[in-house]
Formats: sequence, C-alpha cells, structure tokens
Amino acid sequence: MNEMKKIDREVATDSLDEIESETPVVAKRNPKRVIFLLAVPLIILVVGTYFWLNSGKTVGTDNAYVKQDITSISTQVSGPISEVRVREGQRVKRGDILFRIDPAPLQVALANAEAQVAVARLQMVQLQTQSAGTSGDIVGGEANLAISQRALTRQNQLLAKGFTTRAAHDDAVNEVEKARAQLADARARAASASAAVAPGGDQPQLAVAQAVVAKARLDIDRSVIRAPSDGVIAKSDRLLVGQTAISGLSMLSIVHDKAAWVEANFKEGDLARMHVGLPATVKFDAYPGLRVKAHIASIGSGTGSEFSVLPAQNANGNWVKVTQRVPVRIAFDKTPPRDMIAGLSAKVDVELEQQR
Repeated sequence: MNEMKKIDREVATDSLDEIESETPVVAKRNPKRVIFLLAVPLIILVVGTYFWLNSGKTVGTDNAYVKQDITSISTQVSGPISEVRVREGQRVKRGDILFRIDPAPLQVALANAEAQVAVARLQMVQLQTQSAGTSGDIVGGEANLAISQRALTRQNQLLAKGFTTRAAHDDAVNEVEKARAQLADARARAASASAAVAPGGDQPQLAVAQAVVAKARLDIDRSVIRAPSDGVIAKSDRLLVGQTAISGLSMLSIVHDKAAWVEANFKEGDLARMHVGLPATVKFDAYPGLRVKAHIASIGSGTGSEFSVLPAQNANGNWVKVTQRVPVRIAFDKTPPRDMIAGLSAKVDVELEQQR
C-alpha cells in the first residue's frame, strides 16, 4: 500500500514537471535595449528636422582655390647677371634690388651714343655756316646784276645814236642774263641751305643722337632690377650669377601674399540666389579647423569653359549637356591668421538670403 502511494506521488511530480516545461517562459525586458530602440528614431527625427529647417540657407562648393597676384619679373635689357640679392621665399619690399646685369656693354653703348651727339652738333654748325654764307652770294649776285643792267642801258643809248657796235650791245645783254642766272643759283643754294637748318637750330640728326643717348642711359638704369611691389620671391631657380638674362624672359616671380582671395567655381544652378556682398565661410584643407569669414566680391562674367584655351564645341550630334561652373571671387573680411599660399584647396559656404 505504501509502495502504491509512493508511485502515485512520483507520477504526480513528473506530470507537474511536464506541465511547467510546456508553459512559455516570459523573458525579462532589458532597459538599455528599450532606450536604444527609442533613441535611434528620435535622433533620426531630430537630425532630419534640423537639415529640413536649414536646407536652402547655404550653398557650398569644394571646387575652390586660393589665388594671389603674381608678378613675373623679366629684364628689359639683355646681358649676364653680375649680382643676385634675393633668394627663394625671401620677402621683399617695393624698390628693393633683386639682381643686377653687367653694365659694361651698356656703358660702351652710351659712350658711342654721346660721340654721335658730338658729330651731329658739328654737322649742325656746318649747315648753319653754309646757310649764312649763301646770303653773301645773293648780295653779290644782286650787285653784279645791277652793274650788268646799267651797262646794258648805256649800250642801248649808244646803239641808238650809232656810237657802238651790235656786238658790244649783244655782249652787254649776255652779261645781264649771266648775272641773273648767277643770282638765281645763289638764291636756290640759299633756300636749300636754309631748309637743311631746322627751325630753332635743333637738327633731326642731333635729336636722333640725343634719343640714342637717352636710351643708353635708360638701359644702364634698367640693368638694376628692382621689386615693383611688396611680396615673396618665387621661381628664382634660374637667377644665378653668370646666367644670361634675356629681355622679356621671366627670371623670377613675386607673389603678393597680402592680397589673397579665393576663386570658387559654383554650379550654374547655384547662382540664382547669389549676389555680390553675401557672407561666406572659407575652410582650408591645409589648415583643419580654420574658418575664415569672407564675402562675395564679384561673380564671373563667363563660365570656366568659355575662358579655356580650347572651348567646348557643342554644335555636333554627340552633344551632352554638362553643368557649367562659374568662377566667383570670394574676398576675406580680414587678413587670415595663417599664411595664404597660392593654389591651396578650399571649401566655400555662402549664406543665402531667405526668400520672404
């Protein structure tokens, strides 16, 4: 009997275990997981709302580069370089001597030009003397003609009375004609000599010689090459003592680092709400974290393709429309705290005016 009761208890216990194993277990909820599941949609909603509210307020481009005025320095006279006073990266001021060209050949040219001036002055004196001498020939010719005419008058009177011969009369007539010819020749020579003397005594030959002297002196002055403006020396690798400087060939460049700006190439669709004066922010790849306040100084009058060496030809059957870029000049409100280097990559964000 006791054994039967024991078996019944064991069967009841096993049945109870089976019932408990078949009952679904309710998992406990993780608070962190719940917070995460609620936070992600909330963050997405906040970020989306922020971008929706701020969309259309700015327009930007990373197709932007720092620009600076660069002056290419070349010589106006050719010759070997005798002295170099600057080096790469050196800062110079306007009027500083950059380098010199050997002035010896130029000084020889000046001496030759001055000799030509002396020759021209001598020729001018000779012409003036010759012109003055022709005046005496005219006076003498006029006197000779008067004498010949009086002799002819007497011969006419004597011939009328029969006291002279026809031959003597003809000789008198011939002397008058000869005197007239000599007077005409003297007047012609005087006119020619007078025409050779310029008004005021400044002969063209003398003026030409004096111009050559002035040019020779100017070349000597130009043999000393000075900085035309403040800036930093660049591309001076060919500036060596003994190197021959050729007129018109660039020897170095001066970068005007104090007058930097940014040229930003915006898409043509971004220009509808842009105008001169709008504020902008400039960031640089070379200076992470640096933000410089600026503004639009000007908007280009042509796209980049219009000013390219080989403009795009769209008049063909394979034409594909390409969004054009328009250069916009961005000027800094203040001098940037870091050195601006020509060609640095930049990113420009322009704050647009909101439509009312």
